[in-house]
Amino acid sequence: MDVYCGIDWASDHHDVALVDHDGALLAKARIGDDSAGLQQLIDLLIAHDDTEEDPIPVAIEASRGLLVACLRATGRPVYAINPMAAARYRDRYAVSRRKSDHLDAMVLANVLRTDASAHRQLPRDSELAQVIAVLARAQQDAVWDRTQAGSKLRSHLHEYFPAALEAFSTRDGLCAPAALVILASAPAPEQAAKLTRAQLRALLKKAGRQRGIDAEAERLREAFRRPHMRQLPLVEDAMGRQTITLVRKLEAACTSADDLAQAAVESFEHHPDAQIITSFPGLGSLTGARVLAEIGDDQSRFTDARGLKAFAGAAPVTRASGKKVAVMARRVKNQRLAAVGYVWAFASLTASPGARAHYDRRREAGDRHTAAQRNLFNRMLGCLHHCLTRRTDYNEAIAFLAPTTPDIAEAA
Repeated sequence: MDVYCGIDWASDHHDVALVDHDGALLAKARIGDDSAGLQQLIDLLIAHDDTEEDPIPVAIEASRGLLVACLRATGRPVYAINPMAAARYRDRYAVSRRKSDHLDAMVLANVLRTDASAHRQLPRDSELAQVIAVLARAQQDAVWDRTQAGSKLRSHLHEYFPAALEAFSTRDGLCAPAALVILASAPAPEQAAKLTRAQLRALLKKAGRQRGIDAEAERLREAFRRPHMRQLPLVEDAMGRQTITLVRKLEAACTSADDLAQAAVESFEHHPDAQIITSFPGLGSLTGARVLAEIGDDQSRFTDARGLKAFAGAAPVTRASGKKVAVMARRVKNQRLAAVGYVWAFASLTASPGARAHYDRRREAGDRHTAAQRNLFNRMLGCLHHCLTRRTDYNEAIAFLAPTTPDIAEAA
């Protein structure tokens, strides 16, 4: 007898429902979010003929967490059902739109009973791939936090300290160590204008600068002493105190991003797929770690390149109704993989003649810059799926050659 399990996830407890192949309720329970609750769930599954050879599949509205991790460790199929999809299924069992935790658990179990093939189970990634996913996603979050903190500081300085924006208009901008050290020491225009050459040299050395210290100190001194619009003195002091707080947040975000980047790269370089991924133009160790974090190393996750392209949002969506047909960019996608995809495509323009030629062809055909980049990302994902499946490195001559074999055509 086929048995299906649905779990309505919550923060401190979970509702469990087991149904048979006819949809009849076999058992229900409410378990705690602890080891005792997990053991109660395992005992309930074992009582309904759960075995290692034929484990009972589980549907849950979460893709991560301790409960999901423990269920995946048992080797059973775990399906993460999108809450929006589960809400649509609920209307099939409750036209009155009633809702309860027990009903949601039953709905999830019936989703597997009727439409398991329409949903993808969580990939069985290796432990190292899961480590890379944690570190790469945390590093990406830290980069976004750094960008947000830098934007807040820039907006704040624009209100009362334009000389600082002019002084730190270099490539690293306000994230540069010298900018953070000097702003922490002189957060107000009056304080910055009083800095002497010797003090500026000392601050630059404290920030780690080793070359061109005298010239940089002179440039900063002139920038701070140029006439600019000013706030009232007491207002400047108050805004300077706020600047110190914003500088501390930005400095913490910069440190976190750098530390996590180093940890992610170290873990990624020990993975067997690292050599294949970094053989692609435009992909380094950090961006490669981000790619691996999202696609994983479970070779059965994507049966073909089209699934990977759709997952990344590189493949377009066709909407047809009657005589109307519209081809649109995909909105529902893995946002993290899509974000690194544009970085990958942009970097490959200077690293790969074939990628550059492909991008130029799309631009000449009428695509805008973003659409041409997305199309190039789509092409690269096909090549990546081909290389990972065949366990071979990237080959420029094959990747951008007219397809002559089914394998190459599929990769393109």
